[in-house]
Amino acid sequence: MLLQLLDYLGVGVFAVAGSIVASRKGLDFIAFLFFATLTGIGGGTLRDLLLGVPVFWIKSDGYLMVCLAVSILMWFFAHIVEGFRKPLRWADAIGMAAYSVMGAAKALSIGDTAFVAVAMGVATATFGGVLRDVVAGEPSAIVKQEVYVSAAFAGAGSYVVLNYVGLGNWYAAGIAALLALCLRGGAIEFGWSLPSYPKSKKGS
Repeated sequence: MLLQLLDYLGVGVFAVAGSIVASRKGLDFIAFLFFATLTGIGGGTLRDLLLGVPVFWIKSDGYLMVCLAVSILMWFFAHIVEGFRKPLRWADAIGMAAYSVMGAAKALSIGDTAFVAVAMGVATATFGGVLRDVVAGEPSAIVKQEVYVSAAFAGAGSYVVLNYVGLGNWYAAGIAALLALCLRGGAIEFGWSLPSYPKSKKGS
């Protein structure tokens, strides 16, 4: 049940982020639905394809229904959501935190190694947003000098470690998702970043 809740949370919040992009570009409702669905299921689709398991939204209509419901709500209330502080970035942050755990958990559940689980957590958490930004022609957070992929890595990695030391699934998932969210939140509010690779000196 926990993983199911995280899965729906990730899809729903990422769908909100996709709808915000559509609203800012003044697109029609079908475009709202497209961006919500692309962002909502993109990361999970990549995860399942790489893991060689049935793609999650094909097995259950619930995920597509979540994207549809979010699209309808955002069509009418996107202007209200825009009144919150940095809604797109925070929606991305919440979805990333949930999906970093969900991606790692699904890999572990089918017997993959810890390294594969962490990689799947990062891919699941970031790929939908990257797809959305590429299609929308917007600069992706993944290439900005702030904590983003590293937050997903921390979430997935901490979940795997806590799982291996025997912490209960609820606690492991909660702690890991909260860690990822706090790191990404720090980047959003305070500009946290890791040291970047130094640019070559001019003429060198």
